[in-house]
Amino acid sequence: MDNELVSKVLVLENDPSHSQAIRQFCKEHCLVALTVDKNHLLAVMRSNIDLGAILIAENFAGDPEESLAIARALHMARPELPIILRRDTVATLDDLPEAFQPIFSTAFVADDMEVLGRAIDESLFSMVYPNALLRGIAEITLPALESHFRGYSVTVDTPYIVRDRLTFGEIFSFIPLESTWCRGYMMLQTEEDPLLVVLNQKNENQEKTHFRTANNLIGEITNLIWGAFKNRFIGDAAADSGSTIQVPIVMNQKHGYVSFGAENPELCYRYTLTSENPALTVVIYQRFSFNLQWSPEKFKEIEQEVAESIDTGELEMF
Repeated sequence: MDNELVSKVLVLENDPSHSQAIRQFCKEHCLVALTVDKNHLLAVMRSNIDLGAILIAENFAGDPEESLAIARALHMARPELPIILRRDTVATLDDLPEAFQPIFSTAFVADDMEVLGRAIDESLFSMVYPNALLRGIAEITLPALESHFRGYSVTVDTPYIVRDRLTFGEIFSFIPLESTWCRGYMMLQTEEDPLLVVLNQKNENQEKTHFRTANNLIGEITNLIWGAFKNRFIGDAAADSGSTIQVPIVMNQKHGYVSFGAENPELCYRYTLTSENPALTVVIYQRFSFNLQWSPEKFKEIEQEVAESIDTGELEMF
């Protein structure tokens, strides 16, 4: 797994010369560019729940007014995603109809990509995640999954940043994370049907697995990861005594939406469990929202501290 963070951006561009420039920009700025034509836009938006931003050209639809209408529809469907407008001549929103200006986070022209770079940094990469944390999360999660899915191969994608608030599947768990350097939540998300298929295949009693069994399994895995997270990154360090702020978590099951009450981007991991039978595949998303406190300068990896103590002779192994 590569520890360098990436983020997925939807690129709505129909000019080949600009497409090449934006593709190069994405490569240089750790962005995964997803391109689509306007006829398949809604299908792509439904299938991609882990986007970081949207880039749209003012002539994407062939007509500026139609392009603005598409941008407005995207904003109404996914208001949490920043939409960045590529203009042909001027990097401003001031000359747009007033009703459309709030839709976009900023505008840029292809001759000055620095504006786009600043917008990406501010909206997606404003939070600094220590490499030890990025690596450690995968290292404690993989064994937790492997211990509950014996005989399955578990792989993890490069961690990435999302601004989407849409959920994946029907089963999701929350657990709070609190320490001197962070306060927030970890969430696991997965689809019920593939998980039940796997559980039924493993069921030696030949009894049909109930959905509560799947719920309990995700709960057990969540608790196991939380315990390992606490041992490795928190230890006995409690959250600051003055940290009493709480915000409500809002969930809309009809629309598959969850909000932690903050505009911060979230850290996301995608795990895939596979076997020799391609029908027995489970995808699990793991998301972290440090919405209440984020102080990475206070972060310490406890295992590393122990290793350093041994090296200096403060601790002895026997």
